[in-house]
Amino acid sequence: MNIRELRELVAEGESSHLEFKKSTGQRILAAKTVCAMLNGSGGFVLFGVTDKGEVIGQLTAANTLEDIAAELRKIEPPAFPDIETTSLGKSTSVIILTVPGSSGLYTYDGRPYLRHGPTTIIMPRHEYERRLIEHLHAIRRWENEPVPEGVSIRDLDKQEIQLTFDNAIRLGRLETTIRRDLPTILRGLELIHDDKLLNAAVVLYGKTDRLKPFYPQMSVRLARFRGVNRLSDFSDNRQYWGHAFSLLRRAESFLMDHVPIAGRVIPGKMVREDQPLYPPRATREALANALCHRDYAVPGGAMAVAMYDDHLEIVNPGTLHFGITPQKLTKPHESRPWNPIIANVFYRAGIIERWGSGTLNIIDWCVENSNPKPTWKEQVDSVYVTFLPAVLHVAQRSTPEVTPEVTPEVTSEVERLLAILKGKMNRQSLQYALGLKAEKNFRLVYLKPALDAGLIEMTIPDKPHSSKQRYRLTEKGLRFLKRSP
Repeated sequence: MNIRELRELVAEGESSHLEFKKSTGQRILAAKTVCAMLNGSGGFVLFGVTDKGEVIGQLTAANTLEDIAAELRKIEPPAFPDIETTSLGKSTSVIILTVPGSSGLYTYDGRPYLRHGPTTIIMPRHEYERRLIEHLHAIRRWENEPVPEGVSIRDLDKQEIQLTFDNAIRLGRLETTIRRDLPTILRGLELIHDDKLLNAAVVLYGKTDRLKPFYPQMSVRLARFRGVNRLSDFSDNRQYWGHAFSLLRRAESFLMDHVPIAGRVIPGKMVREDQPLYPPRATREALANALCHRDYAVPGGAMAVAMYDDHLEIVNPGTLHFGITPQKLTKPHESRPWNPIIANVFYRAGIIERWGSGTLNIIDWCVENSNPKPTWKEQVDSVYVTFLPAVLHVAQRSTPEVTPEVTPEVTSEVERLLAILKGKMNRQSLQYALGLKAEKNFRLVYLKPALDAGLIEMTIPDKPHSSKQRYRLTEKGLRFLKRSP
């Protein structure tokens, strides 16, 4: 750095990334600042500049730089800021420490430090603990810890695992394998490591009641309040325990029960359009995000859905990490899921799409449905996403009405078929998922009644016996499935 560049830097004044020290006699304070900058976005520490920004320089003897280096060796883990000198003439120089930014966690003489504007402070304990957890996140976190002794594959939902596998193959998100036994599938989903079942497997597929004492946090609270806050009475209050896929369905069903759908007739057309108060795609994405990002290490935690007269809240126990803020969630951002194994399984199953786009999709779907943009906030170790009701198209509709959902009467066999039908599936996949061997029985008892009721449809209706025939849920089938307990 030459003298001109040095003076331009000094002219900026002290800040979170620039610190002045009159001489190396202040090297202990300087080392604390270096530690703080390493825990931040980096910066410069200058010896030979006064607090007022006067460039006075200092004498630099043979051992001056070694004294600085010795002080910096008290920083853990070892860090090596670049040290250079800029001569001012007459045997005086300014010594410049260039500190790189870092994603690590550093201490000086056993204590962590932070920059707070132009000041160096001891890092608060809660901030240190949060950063420590984030620092260890890549190698050790709750979801990749082995399950408690006695918990095994027998406690998992076999049908749900098979369904995930089939969907992942169909979507091209998992390689086809000859072996389809549960241990092989779970290894492919990274839910078994070193022959040990992981906590993530139980969160995703845990089914038996004996798991509840070990995993009480696998629950969701659902409430409809009569009013605009939690001081009001309930009109509906539910709580469910189960694996992530079942909790997602329970929450969606609850919203289907309580989110009114406004109908309007378009002038000049024999068409009626429906507009839900809250867009289902947006709320589903928010629910899936909460299940992927929540802090499962809190035993008493639970995802919550609270609907009020004037807004809807989805609450995720935990906090935002890795520098993500509520403001950043509304813009393109890098996604680093707090539970990457769980998020990866949700992705393979087709529940979520590309990481990092979820919150932006939520905003787009709200705008499409004439809802204000949702907001995110952190409060009391929880993350809240708040939806406001859609602005109804009053000017273009005739008499408004709220359309209640009608649940058709169907057999238990058809209900089972609807529950396992994801996307587009052929007959063989459906039979396999249901554990049925007889094709005739499947067609007569399951497939035909579902088609006749309009709950499912063929992808190639004019060629019912085509080898490429697939089946998918209709809108009526989706509504029924979401309302089913």
